[in-house]
Amino acid sequence: MFKKIIVMVVVLLWFSSAFGAHPLITDDAGTQGRKKFQIEVNSEFSYDKEKKFSEDTGDWVTEKTTGGEIATNLSYGVDDYTDIVIGLPYQWSEVKENDIVASDEDGVSDMSMEMKWRFYEKDGLNFALKPGVTLPTGDDERGLGSGRTTYSMVFIATKEISPAAFHLNFGYKRNDNKVDERRDIWHASFASDVEVVKNLEAVANIGVERNHTKTSHTQPAFILGGLIYSVSENLDIDLGVKGGLNNAEADYTILAGIARRF
Repeated sequence: MFKKIIVMVVVLLWFSSAFGAHPLITDDAGTQGRKKFQIEVNSEFSYDKEKKFSEDTGDWVTEKTTGGEIATNLSYGVDDYTDIVIGLPYQWSEVKENDIVASDEDGVSDMSMEMKWRFYEKDGLNFALKPGVTLPTGDDERGLGSGRTTYSMVFIATKEISPAAFHLNFGYKRNDNKVDERRDIWHASFASDVEVVKNLEAVANIGVERNHTKTSHTQPAFILGGLIYSVSENLDIDLGVKGGLNNAEADYTILAGIARRF
C-alpha cells in the first residue's frame, strides 16, 4: 500500500501543471482547439462487498474487493474539431475472502489511444465520434490487462443550455481478450453539469454497461455526483463519488482528478 501511495503522489506532482469533464464517466463533445494540449491525472478508489459461493470450499464466503487506478491522459488538438488522446493507467486490486487475502496485484495496465472528432455544431448542440484502441501493455495473467488489442467507438452528444450542459454517450467495444471475458460490450450513459457559483460546477451522471463477465446477466449500473473547481482559466481540480445501483457495480468509488491545458 505504501508503494501505491508513493506512485500516486509522484504522478500527481509531476503532472500537476486542464481542463476536463472528470469526474464524469460520460464524455462531452468538446475539443481542445488547434495545437492545444491538455494533461489530466485522474484517480479512483473503489470498494465492494458481496456474498459468493466458493467452488473450492463448497461454501459461501464474504468477498471484499478494494482497488484503484491512476490514469494519465495527454490530449492534443490536431485542429479545432479533432483531438488525439493517449492514456496510460496504473491499477491495483486486493481481494479478500472471509478476511483472507486471495489476490493482491498492482501495475501498469493497457495503454489507450483515441481520436475525438466533433462533426456537428449548431445552436449549442454538438455531435462527436470517438474511435479508440487499447494496446496489451498490461500483464493479463495478473489481471492488469486484456492480453489483446481492443477496439471501441463512442457516439457523443452535448447540448448547452446556459448555465448548464447535458451529455449523452452510446458506445461499443470489441473486447478481444485472453481472460475469458465477453467480447461485445455496449455502454450508455447520461450526464449534466451546471455552474452553481463562479468557477464551481456541480456534475451528475448515470449509466449502464454490459457485464464483462460471461456468466453474469446483470449489467453494472451506476450513479455519480461531484464538483469541478476552476483554480484558473487553464487549471481544474475535481472530486466525485460513484455508487453502484446493483450488485454488478462496485458499492462505491471515490474519484479525484487534476487537469491542465496549454
